[in-house]
Amino acid sequence: MDFSKIFGLIPDVAKPAEKKLSFNVKLKWTLIVLGLFFILANISLFGLSNNALQRFEYLAIILGTDFGSIISLGIGPIVMASIILQLLTGAGIINIDLTSPEGQKFFQGVQKLLVLFFIIFEACVYVLMQGLQAAPGLAPLVIFQLIIGGIAIYYMDQVCTNWGFLNGTSIFIAAGVSWRIFTSAFQFINQQGKNCLMDFSGTPCSGKVLVLVQAIINKYPVEFFSAIAAILMTVIIFLMVVWAQSLKVEIPLSFGRVRGYGISWPLSFFYASVIPVILTAALVANIQLFGGLMENAAAPCLTEGGVCAGVAKFASHFGFLGHFSNGQAISGLSFWFGSTNIVELAIRGGFAWKYLLQALTHTILFMILSTVFAVFWVKTSGMGAKEQAHKIMSSGLQLAGFRQDQRVLESVLERYIMPLTVMGGLAIGLLASLTNVLGALVSGTAVLLVIMIMFQFYQNIAQQHSMDMNPAMRKFMGE
Repeated sequence: MDFSKIFGLIPDVAKPAEKKLSFNVKLKWTLIVLGLFFILANISLFGLSNNALQRFEYLAIILGTDFGSIISLGIGPIVMASIILQLLTGAGIINIDLTSPEGQKFFQGVQKLLVLFFIIFEACVYVLMQGLQAAPGLAPLVIFQLIIGGIAIYYMDQVCTNWGFLNGTSIFIAAGVSWRIFTSAFQFINQQGKNCLMDFSGTPCSGKVLVLVQAIINKYPVEFFSAIAAILMTVIIFLMVVWAQSLKVEIPLSFGRVRGYGISWPLSFFYASVIPVILTAALVANIQLFGGLMENAAAPCLTEGGVCAGVAKFASHFGFLGHFSNGQAISGLSFWFGSTNIVELAIRGGFAWKYLLQALTHTILFMILSTVFAVFWVKTSGMGAKEQAHKIMSSGLQLAGFRQDQRVLESVLERYIMPLTVMGGLAIGLLASLTNVLGALVSGTAVLLVIMIMFQFYQNIAQQHSMDMNPAMRKFMGE
């Protein structure tokens, strides 16, 4: 079967004809996509009667979405397609030669098909299992809107990847988390719709900074320590991640055509960047989401017969995923893979030893999965020693003190890339899990992600600015 014909039927975002885009062009398209993201996030689904998924706020952060909007699917289909394809490729079930241009093109084509499949599949699951409950007779319309929103996110991701500074997946997560951090710190409208600034001594605030001020004024010690712990934890996480981001190994290189000049090729400690923890968090989030949807679909059918009873029986087979109370997992894989803010529990007197055990399983899971996804990502995204050596040689650079031979450069890079990938995967998994269980203004994983994404965003802007300001450097780099 000729899959290339099928892949050709799927529209694609054209890549720029220029080898290197200017700073202004990248900035323009990044801002356009960000603007579209916020606009779509504020367009509510027509025909929605009840949004049961609002309880999964953690999922909304990781999936870069706002449940109840037209982009409720977020980056979920993109991430799930990437996870499935990487697992199939890594296990050898699908044999794709990623070192050849044909293999890479086939890999990308299969990924596009999987993304479209998961957009349709998740849209149907969200509505039919009443996570996003449609009004009577409007379920097909809600599904159609979700599919349109999912396709929009997919192509916005492609625009960012081809024309912007970062891939859309990172941009959407950073935008959503940044907005939630700001509102978590300074939200003055509480759940009852009252403005605490109008009555600081009576109306409870939602934003932690305002809660802190209110607790000092009214002498509420529990609220004070709860707010200060969240703020301090966010600051500590920020400093730790910024420090870890500065760790790197520098490979000395020289210009083959210009004697006496050289540069350092940096290999970051977090070599696979934030991708492994995004995939890990998304996998855990999808387990919780699917478990919640199954329980939600089965609940109305427990006392009925016929088809509804069949639905309840089918959902009971997935009971091992967990049971939920007030949107929180209380048992099953969703509980043991998830996390609970143990600092908050200790301050409010609700600490129990099972939460400490949960924190341990959560940490181990994140470290293992982040490492596995880091290795898969490096092997499937052209970041391996062979690909990097080829990139360096094609830029007119060579290893300082050695003859111009790609095999020599590849052997040197192999000493660093895979150890950095493994150690970086373990470290980022440990950081993400610890920030989850120790608490912050928003989910610890979300804080970690936004800091690393913004740091990477800054590095890309700085590098682009340097290239634009120094045409000679661009010439040396072969741009």
